[in-house]
Amino acid sequence: MDPRAFSPKDAVALYPALGSTGTLANLRVQKRGPRFFKLGRRVIYRVEDVEAYLFARPVLTRDCAEPGNGGGR
Repeated sequence: MDPRAFSPKDAVALYPALGSTGTLANLRVQKRGPRFFKLGRRVIYRVEDVEAYLFARPVLTRDCAEPGNGGGR
């Protein structure tokens, strides 16, 4: 397997937070989810695109809020 790109099956094996291959297929149809490429009928994901998708929406907690930003008490 090329460490820079992988199939949907490999993507969910490496990043379980993505859900399942079915979830990725639904996200592709909806034009959501990680960026992907089609090579003929084959779908591939780049590592950086999957990680960008996963880390784009962090959940901020009180513990990580900086004082003075309105997040701390």
